[in-house]
Amino acid sequence: MFVNVDLPSHRLQARARRSGLYHGWKIVLLAFLIATFGWGLGFYGPSVYLAALVEKHGWAIGDVSAFITLYYVAGAGIIFMVGDAIERFGPRLVVSVTAASMGAGVLTLLLAHEVWQLAPGFLLMSIGWCGMSMAAVNAILAPWFDRKRGLAVSLALNGASTGGIVVGPALIAMIQLWGLATALIAAVATMALLLYPLILLWLHRGPAALGLHPDGAPAPAVRSAAPAPALSRPEIMRHRQFWTITVPFAAGLLAQVGFIIHMLAYLQPLMGPAMAGICVSAASIAAVVGRVVAGLFIDRLQPRYAAAGCLAMQVAALATMVASSDPAVVFGACIVFGLGVGNLITFPSLIVQREFAPRDFARVISLLTAINQVTYAFGPGLLGWLRDLNGSYALPHLVAAGLMSFAAGVVLIGPRRS
Repeated sequence: MFVNVDLPSHRLQARARRSGLYHGWKIVLLAFLIATFGWGLGFYGPSVYLAALVEKHGWAIGDVSAFITLYYVAGAGIIFMVGDAIERFGPRLVVSVTAASMGAGVLTLLLAHEVWQLAPGFLLMSIGWCGMSMAAVNAILAPWFDRKRGLAVSLALNGASTGGIVVGPALIAMIQLWGLATALIAAVATMALLLYPLILLWLHRGPAALGLHPDGAPAPAVRSAAPAPALSRPEIMRHRQFWTITVPFAAGLLAQVGFIIHMLAYLQPLMGPAMAGICVSAASIAAVVGRVVAGLFIDRLQPRYAAAGCLAMQVAALATMVASSDPAVVFGACIVFGLGVGNLITFPSLIVQREFAPRDFARVISLLTAINQVTYAFGPGLLGWLRDLNGSYALPHLVAAGLMSFAAGVVLIGPRRS
């Protein structure tokens, strides 16, 4: 049972006045940590669990992979509800329950003695992923920021890259040092110790509880008229701009996730295991740099144009990889590709913010994220099939570049002008 420990409104407001830091930036830090463990345990983690479980039990890779696919599909089936859940129950309860579900799911994997017994663990993890993924992070941050939302989202979603840079390698190192069970228990305990105190202390419904408006402005004394009712999901899906956001980012993420999953397999024959590992790490660091730099300027730019430019940059990187087998050139192209990786999950929320009413933001983002997740789940399989068909990664990279070119064109369509 999770206890609501919200302080009375007047005490919260007094505390906010004593602090010189806008509380929204504390929410950004918390969202960063949520994303770090969400992506670390729930996005990068499955590949680590796959290798460790196959080595421990001798199960077939395909059998374990099937349950990872189940995890992504199940998560996509419920992630569209996370915005409504946060609005109804509050972010504190939703994040507390879903983080606990993520941790419980990871630990439940340890109880499996037959491969089919992995199902409960991955299903619990799918619930956890829903409350720790892009949709949840955006829904948590939305009430706190308006003018500075681009910077806030960019900083928070750097936790996604940090999950790959820190949590994934840490899992591998701990498994090698301590064994699978101790490593996973340590990882889940670390998540709980870092997240739950901050969730209980900081995670309020929004700035109104502190007597503030988004971005830290004083709340107006006079309330406006009651807002119009929020759009239903069928109404959202009838909006042209919803599809000109969803389709391009679904196509772009399908290509991007497919490339990332196959990146090491592509690079190792070209430059050797050690240099390939360095290249992957450098691309991950570039993703952080790219998102931070974009976040400093994105609130002053048209996000559809910025998204198209980001996709075009990644198309150029993929084309360079097709045209050259020089390790130095490919290394540089991977860095360029990495600069755009983080922004591809940041731009959708910024476009939605500008083109939909605030009351619809969480529902639109949740629905968009669910569709995107179903789509990009097929990226690794598609590029792997093309690799086997062609005998090299040239064809997969060309197809990925084509998907991203298509995405760049569609995202520029935008809403109709009245």
